[in-house]
Amino acid sequence: MNMSTQRVTVSELQNWMSSGKAVQLVDVRGAGEYAAGHIPGTYFMPLEEVVNRVEDLDQHRTVVLVCQSGRRACIAENQLQGNHDQIFVLEGGTQAWADAGNPLVKSAKSTWALERQVRLVAGILVLIGVALGFTVSPGWFGIAAFVGAGLTFAGLTNICGMAAVLAKMPWNQTAKPKEVQA
Repeated sequence: MNMSTQRVTVSELQNWMSSGKAVQLVDVRGAGEYAAGHIPGTYFMPLEEVVNRVEDLDQHRTVVLVCQSGRRACIAENQLQGNHDQIFVLEGGTQAWADAGNPLVKSAKSTWALERQVRLVAGILVLIGVALGFTVSPGWFGIAAFVGAGLTFAGLTNICGMAAVLAKMPWNQTAKPKEVQA
């Protein structure tokens, strides 16, 4: 973590926004996390795109980087050093924002990010494979090996078969806009 990281608390950010301070909120999480719930008015810029999208930062506004807890926002801040005069990291991220009772915009039915769902399912499959390998037959260790190979492939190629399957599940479908009554 950068020692010169400037942080802003949720209450400080709320004061800035209510006083009319020019702030650009930039959410650096993944698409699934962003869809599961983001601070209203945030600009979506995934961490892996930050370096190539420096020109998307508004030089006339204070930039506040946001992620789930603040760690990835600190990484983004380090990557953006020297490209903007006023960059802050929201302390505690969207979790702190929500914990303070503030609203989140949700554009997906799921409240879990797709990446979190993949970790959960992969973990369950590995546990099942190991448990069955010890109790039933060593052949069941193949489940754990298969999941490990899939995760390794996903890490190397950024293509995750499990995420593709989970993305098609009903709970991960984009919420349909509600019709407004006249």
